[in-house]
Amino acid sequence: MSSETFSHKPRVAVVFGGRSSEHAISVVTAGAVLAAIDREKYDVLPIGITSDGRWALTADDPARMAISDRRLPNVAELAESTEGGVVLPVDPTNREIVYSEPGSVPKALGEVDVVFPVLHGPYGEDGTLQGLLELSGVPYVGSGVLASAVGQDKDYMKRVFASFGLPVGPYEVVRPREWEQDPAAARKKIIDFAGEHGWPLFVKPARAGSSMGITKVDDLSGLDDAIEEARRHDPKILVESLLRGREIECGVLEFEDGPRASVPAEIPPVTAHDFYDFEAKYIDSAAGIVPAPLSAEETARVQELAVAAFEAASCEGLVRADFFLQDNGEFVINEINTLPGFTPISMYPRMWQESGVSYPELIDRLIQAALQRSTGLR
Repeated sequence: MSSETFSHKPRVAVVFGGRSSEHAISVVTAGAVLAAIDREKYDVLPIGITSDGRWALTADDPARMAISDRRLPNVAELAESTEGGVVLPVDPTNREIVYSEPGSVPKALGEVDVVFPVLHGPYGEDGTLQGLLELSGVPYVGSGVLASAVGQDKDYMKRVFASFGLPVGPYEVVRPREWEQDPAAARKKIIDFAGEHGWPLFVKPARAGSSMGITKVDDLSGLDDAIEEARRHDPKILVESLLRGREIECGVLEFEDGPRASVPAEIPPVTAHDFYDFEAKYIDSAAGIVPAPLSAEETARVQELAVAAFEAASCEGLVRADFFLQDNGEFVINEINTLPGFTPISMYPRMWQESGVSYPELIDRLIQAALQRSTGLR
């Protein structure tokens, strides 16, 4: 790791919003992060990306970024201008942020020392933003290009885990060309999978999060609608069999001596919802149990698997790893999230709080780790 000595307070650009269907949750996460950053230690520059991709200066107002009366926030409402744009030069010798509006002289906003991206989903969490920051030579919180891409694509994520000997559940993938060229054959592929593993199935976008676009399909009659809903978020879809067991999550955080696992949490069955979907997570605030009521052996095993998943995907900074504890006592890893939610009800900060790392300390640790890590090959 390289380190820098600052003669000034390091400047943190919190980048949020974005073009994915998880735009609103990213805004909520940003509000929580902005409220927690130590302003005595860091200068902060909030930059929102609108749903159509414009980078905008936004109000530094966490209160306006929360879900209120079931209404989701968005960057367009927080932007200081409807036309102005923020530009990050793709030049590793220059970290100067520039702001411009039509008909006005571009205005330099000063250099940024580190970016804290809280974008969820494609165009932010999937390696695209990380690639831009690598080209710009600006350090950033979280995983690099490869790990971010692997963590976003559930197909390749499971392939990586399986290649490292980690336990994954049965799944099938329908790629865009398969569906576009021969939907009947693609549908048969899913039906054959159901014949082998049984109903119900979960049909989901391969590269989305926050439970967006996921449908639990109990029989053949609901399959076409589920495929259409998943493809609305991603032309590549994933089909998984139902894994019967308890939903367990575990946080991983990179310390000076390497990654460590938090106490695990359990997501109890949500009686008002068919599964732990977007509404249950963010609107109705289904509460997880922290720490999870597991035996010492089960806790140690899931922590071991969480760190192994972090290492297998070459992650950096942080990860939330999600598992099923099956009825036979074995853990199966469902997925990892390289930029998990930091909302006040999110499981990742709650697990670390219970592990002795407060929310402000968690934010500070992530920023410091990013400042000490160089861009480029490492």
